[in-house]
Formats: sequence, structure tokens, C-alpha cells
Amino acid sequence: MYEEMDKTYVLQTYPRNYVNFKRGQNATLYDESGKDYIDFTSGIGVVSVGHGNKRLADAISDQAYNLIHTSNLFLIEPQAKLAKRISELYGKDIGVFFANSGAEANEGAIKLARKYGANKFKNKRYKVLTLEHSFHGRTITTVKATGQANFHKKDFAPYPEGFSYHDQINALLDAIDDETVAVMIELIQGEGGVQPLNKESVQKLAKVLKEKEILLIVDEVQTGIYRSGEFLATQLYEIEPDVITLAKGLAGGVPIGAVVTPHKDVFQVGDHGSTFGGNFLSTRAGLETLDILEAYKQSGALDEAYVYFQKALEDIVQSYPNLFVENLGLGLMRGLRCKGDDTLAKIIKAGFNEGVLVLRSGRNTLRFLPPLTISKDEIDEGMRRLKNAINSLS
Repeated sequence: MYEEMDKTYVLQTYPRNYVNFKRGQNATLYDESGKDYIDFTSGIGVVSVGHGNKRLADAISDQAYNLIHTSNLFLIEPQAKLAKRISELYGKDIGVFFANSGAEANEGAIKLARKYGANKFKNKRYKVLTLEHSFHGRTITTVKATGQANFHKKDFAPYPEGFSYHDQINALLDAIDDETVAVMIELIQGEGGVQPLNKESVQKLAKVLKEKEILLIVDEVQTGIYRSGEFLATQLYEIEPDVITLAKGLAGGVPIGAVVTPHKDVFQVGDHGSTFGGNFLSTRAGLETLDILEAYKQSGALDEAYVYFQKALEDIVQSYPNLFVENLGLGLMRGLRCKGDDTLAKIIKAGFNEGVLVLRSGRNTLRFLPPLTISKDEIDEGMRRLKNAINSLS
């Protein structure tokens, strides 16, 4: 019934699996028949504190009973508190603009860069350089910023000008000209194959851009909020970007995005805005999510999960050398590079049938983004099911 309803009334922009999930508990989902699935996707890196998290649910419920939304024309207490908490966890003096998604956050970052380029230099600068295999969103502008040709469909043209893509960081540096205002990168390319960038190369890039007064924008929509091992992957790479964008795991499943920058004076009143961004519900959820994850990190449990998951994936690679090339990623943002796209599709389908959910990524990569609170038992069971899925293909 619901499949027919979906196909009749919902625009068909997703290749859905028609399973009807009814509830979840941490990294386990249950469909309407009671079948359970180990979730190694967390809603594409969103459900950071797990499904059915009571603390988060209680915070959301409490907030909903009082205020959900008033608009940014008035003070929003949890928004101010969440901005302060992000500053404290990052350890830098920054300002935050709140949006509703990663794409919106990246739009805001590009908009901030364009204004910086208009006011900072004698001749306006507007060009933004990105890397090949990058992904920055689905809006017209962020699609154009994405360094993957398959996203630049002619049907949606013409696209905004001022974006170019380069195969490595040295090529980015070589491409800088007197119209370049910013370089935008992911420290671990998510859609681009769960590929971490080289730390020394990133630090070199940051140093050169600082000297040239060109902005470094780091897209941490997927890598942020402890996904990579620290609060921000930026901290692992030991750099200080001019702009960081956040979304996905920041509010545990409630839509949110954030533009984080030490350049507090670029945007003025009226330059940017959002009706829903940073409202009472999303920022209260963000505060509770950060409270949960900060304590989890400090207890050592989060680091244990990183190590345990990494070892489990390494066992998969060693067990099936004919299928997998390498184990990639950092923290609980992991990927197994497959030897062929056909194999990747078959593993994902077989995994679903076995009751384990995994994702596709670019460059023939099987992607894993489990809840950060995933238990060792859930990891073990998920890997057992994944092996069963793989074995069923032979």
C-alpha cells in the first residue's frame, strides 16, 4: 500500500528500497514485520547518537512542548548556546550562522567568500577552486562546486560561473589567479570514495592561502561532529580554516547546517538569512547531541569504537582479497575500495537481504557511516551478516 502511495504522490528522485522501518535502537532498525537490520549508514552519517536515543528524544519532546519556532527576528536561547558550544569544542573564537542542511551551509560559505572577495581586494575576486571527486551539495551552486562531471547535467544548465576542479592540491595552488577568492575542500572526500587528503599537503595549502589572504573553506558536513575521530577533522589536520561548514550529525537527525568562521564581520544585517535555520527545535537537539557525544568521547568509548570498527573492516579486506583493494577513511567514516562497480552493487543488495545496511560511494567504494554510539555486538553482528552477503555471491 505505502509503496504504491509513494510512487503515486512522491516525486521519484531516489532509487528506494521499499522497506518500511518502524523503529530503531542504537545501530539496529526494525521493519514492519519485525525483521532487524544492522545500520552501517545512520541515515548517511546523520543519526550520530543512534536510533531511539532517549536523551535526545526527551530533549526534543521537552522543546516541542514549549517552543518549536519563532524565527530569527527574535533571540533564540538554544541557538546562542549551541554556537558557544561549537566555539568551545573547536577551541577558537568563531561566529556561527545556522541553516538547515549541508548544501545550505556550503551556499552560505560561498556567499561569504564572494562578499569577502568584493570588499577585501581592489579588484573583486569571486573564483572558488575545488578538488576533483569532491561533493558539496545538490543546489545549483553547490552542484557546480562539486568536482564530479556526472553531477553537472545539461538539463540544469546554465550553472553559476567561477568554479573549477583540480586533481590534487598542488594543482589547486597552480590554478590560483588574481580572481581567486577561496579554495573549498573536504579533508576526507565522502561521495568521492572516502578518500582522506594528505595531511602535509593540506597544511601546505593552508599556509599558502593564508599568505595570499585567500580563504580556505573546509566542508565538514560529513567529517564533522566526531565522525573522523575528533570534534572536527580540521583538528586532526592541525589547520585553521577561514570557514568550516557543518550539518549531518550535528543534531542527531533533526535537520541543521552551520557556517563556522572567525571572520565575524564579513556578513552584515540583511546579507544572509534563513526562516527555519537555527530554530528552537534544531538547536536544542544540537545541544543534546553534543553533550552526549562529548561525554562519549571523553569516556574513551568513542575511540574504542573507531579502533574496533577499523579492525573489523581490515578482517573483511584480508578475508576477501579478490574483492577489495584497501580499507580507507578515518574514525567511523570508512570505506572498502572494491575491484569493480558491479561487485559493489551486488554486495549492497545482498547485504540488504541479509539485514545489514551499507552505502555506495565514488571510485567503487563500499561506504560505512554507522552511528557513533554503535556497540561492539552490533559491529560483530553487522560484519557477520556482511560476510554472509559476500559469500552468497560466490
